Amino acid sequence: MFLCAYFVHMSALQPSQRIGKTFQNPIPTAQTNGGFFKILWQYMTSKEERVPKVPIGPFPVNVLHYDTTPASGLRVTWMGHSSLLIEIDGKRFLTDPVVGRASFSQLVGPKRFFPYPLSLTNLPQLDGIILSHDHYDHLDKMAIRQLVNNATPFYCSLGVGEHLVKWGIDKNRINELDWMQTVAVGSDCTITATPARHFSGRGLTNRNQTLWSSFVIKGNKHNIFFGADSGWFPGFKDIGNHFGPFDLTMLEVGASNPAWADIHMGPYKATDAHLALKGKVMMPIHWAGFNLALHAWREPVETTITLAKEKGIELFLPKPGTVTDFHGALNTNWWA
Repeated sequence: MFLCAYFVHMSALQPSQRIGKTFQNPIPTAQTNGGFFKILWQYMTSKEERVPKVPIGPFPVNVLHYDTTPASGLRVTWMGHSSLLIEIDGKRFLTDPVVGRASFSQLVGPKRFFPYPLSLTNLPQLDGIILSHDHYDHLDKMAIRQLVNNATPFYCSLGVGEHLVKWGIDKNRINELDWMQTVAVGSDCTITATPARHFSGRGLTNRNQTLWSSFVIKGNKHNIFFGADSGWFPGFKDIGNHFGPFDLTMLEVGASNPAWADIHMGPYKATDAHLALKGKVMMPIHWAGFNLALHAWREPVETTITLAKEKGIELFLPKPGTVTDFHGALNTNWWA
C-alpha cells in the first residue's frame, strides 16, 4: 500500500480478507459454471450479433463543454464500457480508461467497438483517476502510460498500484484502498472503496492477488455509486443502508452469461442491485464496448429498459462521448 487512508468500520461491511496471497470474495463464488469446452462450443456456434455489423461511432468529446460548470452539479461523459468522466460538485474523476484492446497484446483480443472518445493527452483537469481492478477491460497499460506525465492522483484497489509503478506512475500519486476505506479529495468530497463479488488477475499465475472494488463517490450535494464489475451479493443492500441513497448508480449490465453469473450480474441482477442500493436513477455500464460474452451487443440495454419499466426504475442512458448534465432519467436511444 502506498498513500494511507483511514478506515470506516461497519458491522456488516468488512475490509477484504485473504487466504495466503489470495483475496477472497464476500461470499463463496465460482468464476465459471458449466465447463470450459461447453462455453467454447457456445462461442463457436453462437449466431448473435456480438459485434455491431454496422460500425458505431466515432463519438468525439467536445472538450469546450468542460469550460463550463454543470448546472445540476453532476455531469457524466460515458467513454464506453466502464469508463466515465464524472463531474460531481466541483470535482472530476475518470474511471477505468481503456483505449486499446482488452487484451495482453494489442495484436489480438477484443477490440473496442469505437475509438476512445477523448485523447488522454487532451483531458480536462482531473481530481482523480479511479481504477476498480486489474482486468484488461478495466486496466489498460497503454492508457496508463499516456498518463505518466499527468499529475492526477490515482485511487485504486489494493495491489493495483504495483502495475502502475511498473508502467511509470510515481508512487506518490497512488492511493490504494481496501474495502471500507475512505479517502478525502479536497475538503468536501470522499471516495470509499466498497466490496464487490468478482475476481482479478492478468494471467494464469496471479489470480486474485490484487483486489477488486466498487466505489462510493460523495460530494457536497450528490452521492453516486460506481459498481465496476460484480456479481449479485447481499452486500448491495448493506452498501445502500450505510452509504445510500444514491442519486445515480452506475452498474454493469453487459458481458453476462449464466455460466459466470456469480461474477457478472447482467440486467436482471443489476436492476435488483440498484433497488438494494437505494438508487434513484440507474446508469447501465459495461456494455457497447467489447465483445466479451455470447449475447448480442444491444441485448443488455434493451433487456435493462424492459426490466426497468417492470420494476419502476428510472434510467440514465447518455450517448457515448456526449458531455451530459444529470437531471434525472434520460434515454437517448443512440444504439437503435
